[in-house]
Amino acid sequence: MNDNRYALKNAFVYTMLVAVLLLAPTYLYVTYMKYVYEIQYEFKLKRQSHLIIQLMEEFDQKEKQAFDYPRFRSFQSGLYDVHFKPLFTLISSPPKTQKAGYYLDEGYAYLIVPLPEGRYFEASYLVVGGELSYARIYQDVVIILLSIAALIFVLSLFFLDRFALPFQRVNKRLDQFIKDSMHEINTPLSIINVNIDLYHRSNPQNKYLQRIKAATKTLATLYNDMDYLIKNERLAFEYEPINLSHYLQERIDYFSEVAALKNITIEPHIAEKIEINFNPTQLQRIIDNNLSNAIKYSHEEGKIEVILEQSENRCVMVFRDNGVGIEDVNRIFERYYRENRDKGGFGIGLNIVKSIIDKAGIELQIASVYGKGSTFTYSFYPPLCKLS
Repeated sequence: MNDNRYALKNAFVYTMLVAVLLLAPTYLYVTYMKYVYEIQYEFKLKRQSHLIIQLMEEFDQKEKQAFDYPRFRSFQSGLYDVHFKPLFTLISSPPKTQKAGYYLDEGYAYLIVPLPEGRYFEASYLVVGGELSYARIYQDVVIILLSIAALIFVLSLFFLDRFALPFQRVNKRLDQFIKDSMHEINTPLSIINVNIDLYHRSNPQNKYLQRIKAATKTLATLYNDMDYLIKNERLAFEYEPINLSHYLQERIDYFSEVAALKNITIEPHIAEKIEINFNPTQLQRIIDNNLSNAIKYSHEEGKIEVILEQSENRCVMVFRDNGVGIEDVNRIFERYYRENRDKGGFGIGLNIVKSIIDKAGIELQIASVYGKGSTFTYSFYPPLCKLS
């Protein structure tokens, strides 16, 4: 996995984890701030009520002038008689209670103040109210949470990057070691194959040399997988026209010696002149890994069927064996996963195949019965497949 992608993914996970952990204290903080805000609002209503009472106190009824009742932008108020009937009110919905005190009712706050009997326009109660808005509290909480999340995300990226440096250095050295090893392995493999072929040309077939030849082909498949794994992120795999019928038969012929070691028969059923537009290196990885696995997990003297045909809207390539089958189909594409460690390998072949077909848009269907065998069906659709 790309180091930057790994750091971003884990930084995001840590940020989400911290955000979840902050839910409880955030809820408590919001509840507390709402309680404080409601208390502060009560004091505001009390100030407004004192102002109204003061204005009524200063008004001289003997002057026979109309009292200019105070109006406020954020508050409403009204005067009520002893039976709580409005004498004058700016409140659209009067409070449900008729007792003095501070009340909250569905986002609206009321302060009911008792007045001296007969002193202020025959009013017995002064009611001051206003709409409660917690928007500022929620806005502050969102800003705080986003700031914390951003800080945690940045710090996570920084520390993950710092922590990853030693591993990055080790990985670079390991990659270089693997590259050097791959180069060193390729040379003796080539020498062995060439000398075996030269020997067979001038001497009769030797079963021991045939086994050596088959073993080198198995080793070459592992080598090609490792080589592809190292280079695939740096190279661009260009597509070109390929005669799939001919190419598939060549790979079957290549693996026939490997299959012969277990007396396994490979039966090809290949339609002629099926062409696809694909990359030869990637196509080889798909075919070689399927043939190699089919041979590896087949029983002695078993049979492997390889089918290539064209349907109405696709080209279909099938690998069918009657071997041990697959116990957990969902895990076989995981890198380094091996169901049977006794069979050898590194567990990277099918992972490579999956990455290739996913990018290319090739459809794969797997039918497997544990203990009876498996069938891998690859469907190439246009424009990958050239339909005739």
